[in-house]
Amino acid sequence: MTDDIQIRIEGRAGRITLARPQALNALSLGMVHAIDAALIDWAEDDRVALLIIDAEGDRAFCAGGDIAQMHATGMAGDHAYGRRYWADEYRMNARLFHFPKPVVALMQGFVMGGGVGVGCHASHRVVCETSKIALPECGIGLVPDVGSTLLLARAPGRLGEYLGTTGARMGPGCALHAEFADYFVPQADWPGLIATLCGSGDWEAVDRATRAAPESALQTDQPEIDRLFAGDTLRDILNMLKFNDSEVAKRALSLMVRGSPLSVACTVDLIHRARLRGTIESALEQEYRFTFRAMEQGDFLEGIRAAIIDKDKAPRWRHGSLDAVAATEVARMLLPLGPDTLKL
Repeated sequence: MTDDIQIRIEGRAGRITLARPQALNALSLGMVHAIDAALIDWAEDDRVALLIIDAEGDRAFCAGGDIAQMHATGMAGDHAYGRRYWADEYRMNARLFHFPKPVVALMQGFVMGGGVGVGCHASHRVVCETSKIALPECGIGLVPDVGSTLLLARAPGRLGEYLGTTGARMGPGCALHAEFADYFVPQADWPGLIATLCGSGDWEAVDRATRAAPESALQTDQPEIDRLFAGDTLRDILNMLKFNDSEVAKRALSLMVRGSPLSVACTVDLIHRARLRGTIESALEQEYRFTFRAMEQGDFLEGIRAAIIDKDKAPRWRHGSLDAVAATEVARMLLPLGPDTLKL
């Protein structure tokens, strides 16, 4: 067991607490394995009526995966560590998605990338006034993963394409509207809610604790987002954005150009595939096709260098612009992996 996570049974609840606040509760491989083992142990344990997943610190529930180690090994020519991390993480995501008991996730502060995979596949997803949910992976040369392409595909209208390609942050109201969360409970009420859940095992206590949702800018902007992001490919979407002068179009384009062009183009395709197939298994398998190739054929190592290592915020992507990615390059990144296919 790693010190970065606390796993225990309290009353009627299985408790998983991310305990790495100094690193915004970023998921290490050890934390991934610990969560997965708990899910296996508690699925048939009659002592556990429900799960509660929360995190220490005010700044973040979980700001993503621990990518520094992936960068270090990848730069040394070792791509096996990253591929193992993603494969093990995705298996845990699938197990959480299908967990046979209620799972209450309490998500404060930043919830990004791998944090979405831990919190947003729960059955009872709780946000508060500080919650900021986002999928900013394109900005580091990846794609929204951990099964999030399925969440994006299930979001109303074309919000999925917008959120996935821009990495736009969702406050609590927007997260509820986009169906990444289910309940708004003020953070001051969380200790009492946790005590009730542990004492009774009654997940309906979450329903009783919920309050009115804050307003959602996404809901206001959705008609325009749906119109702008209805295209089949990134090129179609870019044509709509470039030839519209609405504030929504300008804001979306300004966010989108920060990402790896290859990642942004593949994200559009992955969301469409997830919408067509509609299962967590397919979403994870398709995402793994990209992440498996991300170090050798994508922009991941350069994205991490620019964002985390050198922090110059000036990545040198493989493509000079968003419209420079050919459809064949997207297809190549998402080809089946044969014997390396993700096995869940």
